[in-house]
Amino acid sequence: MSNTSSRSNYQMQLWALILGIALMAIKFIAWWFTNSNAVLSDALESIINVVAGAFALYSLGIAAQPRDHNHPYGHGKIEFVSAGFEGALIFLAGISIIGKAIYNLQFPQPIGALDIGVILTVVTGGFNYLMGIYLEKRGRKVESTIMVASGKHLQSDAWSSLGLIIGLGLVWATGWYVLDSVIAILFALLIIYTGYGLVRSAMAGIMDETDTALVAEIVEQLQAHRSPHWIDIHNLRVIKYGAHLHIDCHMTVPWYFTTREAHREVEALERLVNDNRENPVELFIHIDPCMPNSCPLCMKEDCAYRKHVFEKRVEWTMENVVVNERHGV
Repeated sequence: MSNTSSRSNYQMQLWALILGIALMAIKFIAWWFTNSNAVLSDALESIINVVAGAFALYSLGIAAQPRDHNHPYGHGKIEFVSAGFEGALIFLAGISIIGKAIYNLQFPQPIGALDIGVILTVVTGGFNYLMGIYLEKRGRKVESTIMVASGKHLQSDAWSSLGLIIGLGLVWATGWYVLDSVIAILFALLIIYTGYGLVRSAMAGIMDETDTALVAEIVEQLQAHRSPHWIDIHNLRVIKYGAHLHIDCHMTVPWYFTTREAHREVEALERLVNDNRENPVELFIHIDPCMPNSCPLCMKEDCAYRKHVFEKRVEWTMENVVVNERHGV
């Protein structure tokens, strides 16, 4: 990732943190006016927003550092740690909200000034949703797990605020104050689900779990622009280091290619994979020489050493490109 892009991401996350602090203050003001458990649950989640936002800001600074002797693949894995940390905090916040709501079901408290609570919740929810949309869009563009996680979190917070507005309206219309705690529990369950999703995604990144959508996208790109010199590509693996990708694969080329010719094909493949990507992709490509049984699927027309006639072109898919064996007819 370029220094300019890194600074832009850092500044955007900083503004999101500042906005989160302001919105948290507004939500606690709304709780002070209403004494509503549902409003309190929304305010408590804002604390998580701020803490997670601060850690995300720190993580973006770490992830932007260049590779060094101790971190030959860079510092991008910190992004998964940040997303997991944010998810764990969200999960704990949901548990604490449920505990507070159950207590108030047994020992109800009066609620007031619902109109002020609704107005303030509308304001905070709207700002959260707009910032969340922008952060997620920016994060996907620059392939930043931190920014995508922050964006999704803010959007889920906004949807919670919408449900809160509806719930407070029902409390005001019916006078059933028990609904306040019930609504808080429902929001808490939504919050817990969001937290679980972030932790699950972070663990997948740390454990280098295959991102099937990303691999399928890369294979589709290779299939659309394949060279007749690339007899097959197999044993393809994609590892994510935050916003950076590392790809290993084997590429079969004609056995009589010189080292210089084979290297030229490697460079062509590297250019193709890096085409139109925000961040540079690192590739380690192992060259395999073709075998006689490669001839039926080889599309190279000017081969003087062909042993068998061409039979058919094998379409590259995620299923046959990730397998560690050469393609056959």
